[in-house]
Amino acid sequence: MKLALFNLMTQLDASVSLRSIVADAAAMTALADELGFDTAWFAEHHFSNYSVCPSPLMMASYCAGRTKRIRLGPAVLVLPLYNPLRMIEEIGLLDVQSDGRAVIGLGSGYQKYEFDRFGQAIGDKASVFMEIWDLLDQALDRGEIEHSGRFFNIPQTPIAMRLLGNRRPDIFVTGLEPSVVQRTLKSGHTPFITAGWRGFPLALDMRNHIVAQAAALGRPAVAIPLAVQQCVFVTDNASEALDVAERARAVARIVATMRAGDPELDGSFIKAPPLPNEPPLETFRDNLVIGDAHLCAEKLVKEIRALGTTHLSLFMQIGSVAGARALRSLERFVRDVVPLIERELGPLALINAGASVQPNLKGTAE
Repeated sequence: MKLALFNLMTQLDASVSLRSIVADAAAMTALADELGFDTAWFAEHHFSNYSVCPSPLMMASYCAGRTKRIRLGPAVLVLPLYNPLRMIEEIGLLDVQSDGRAVIGLGSGYQKYEFDRFGQAIGDKASVFMEIWDLLDQALDRGEIEHSGRFFNIPQTPIAMRLLGNRRPDIFVTGLEPSVVQRTLKSGHTPFITAGWRGFPLALDMRNHIVAQAAALGRPAVAIPLAVQQCVFVTDNASEALDVAERARAVARIVATMRAGDPELDGSFIKAPPLPNEPPLETFRDNLVIGDAHLCAEKLVKEIRALGTTHLSLFMQIGSVAGARALRSLERFVRDVVPLIERELGPLALINAGASVQPNLKGTAE
């Protein structure tokens, strides 16, 4: 199993500067690189504080010069919001800039608020997603695109900025529509799931749905790769655990508000009311992986065994938690949690396992 870091880059309130959010994501990625993580993911969202990263490819490129080994990519590219030719060229540019470390996450998006402002019909998102995926495959396979479709008509166009060695990158795909899951598996790509604050039961339902789609293709469950994203924060302090849970709750409220349609905003800040039938704060803490090293390891071992996780993506800087705290949690995860996981599951695929790391935990303001 490989480890990844996910950077959402939320601005929970105006006291958190945009400069510090970018600096924290870069510092987290640099530390993950030192600690031997396989991948660093960067989110894409637009026009709100939920995520202030409008271009995961730019963030990945920014971090390429600050890292040595870790792979870098978007989780995810919201395909219906892109000009596909520009997107494909920029993927190639990232790969060249990072010396072949680009990895790709694909998704169709879900926020009507974003689609409206890009002039895109959210009702067409599934069809646009599939058509752009066709164009990406064509570019990767042939180095050129010629296409006449429902949404795009492109004359023969060579792709000059290609991935190094004209290789195909590893591709991870979100979305549980049967057609998306089946195409993902048939293409040899990796399904990517996240259950958010609802935790393991929902993740297991998602995994079972993917298994059912694999069965329809005649594929055994044991052969399915699966990337799982989980909120993880390592702390021995009960008050800090509840603070992180409160931040996770704030993020969950924002997600629910954005899924509902047109949110009410104060500037770029979403006014997110409590969830319908919102559970107590302790439920958010208990559904996520928040607590001391032994608790985190116990929860993750259970989930990894049940889900068959092959790629574990850790979301640690939850709800603008201060950079120094997030860095400390990340360092403790590798120092204290990973050995406990390996005791149960065997060695993880750390890139530079056994390296002596003296991370800079200063981060930004506490």
